[in-house]
Amino acid sequence: MQLADIKKDASTRMQKSVDAFRQELTKLRTGRATSALVDHLKVNYYGSEMPLSQVATVAVADARTLTITPWEKPMVAVVEKAIFASDLGLTPNTAGTTIRINLPPLTEERRKELSKHVHSGGEDAKVAIRNIRRDANHHIKELLKDKQITEDEERASEQDIQKLTDKAIKDVDEVVKSKEQELMAV
Repeated sequence: MQLADIKKDASTRMQKSVDAFRQELTKLRTGRATSALVDHLKVNYYGSEMPLSQVATVAVADARTLTITPWEKPMVAVVEKAIFASDLGLTPNTAGTTIRINLPPLTEERRKELSKHVHSGGEDAKVAIRNIRRDANHHIKELLKDKQITEDEERASEQDIQKLTDKAIKDVDEVVKSKEQELMAV
């Protein structure tokens, strides 16, 4: 493995950690309705588990309401069941073939709880990024030990890896900050 490969691998893995954290936060319910809230739901579609988006249309009716319109009438009950079984704690209201989900405003206590969850997720992402840095530095030390690089190259490479780490951690902090502002907006 060459120095360029180590840096590229570390950069890619750090970016994936930030993206995974950002993706995880889309499932978190804030005060606003968003279709991402139900994206992870799976429904039983004639014996196989399918993502909700493949059996129904999910739309944001207004700031606090989601509408789900299954493409087939028999799917209404199945989609309702999936929503009840989910960890979202939401109650669907059905009118004909349209399912409406009203999102109640978040309480102050719930906002603080969600904020703590966001922070702990941010810390987990930072730990993952630091582990990637440790792996990269370990590979660099291996190259030095095998006399494939000089000590100056080792020092410069470790500084580059640290810069990548600092940028990734800054990205995580920005994601945490923006999600927290979204949570605290009433």
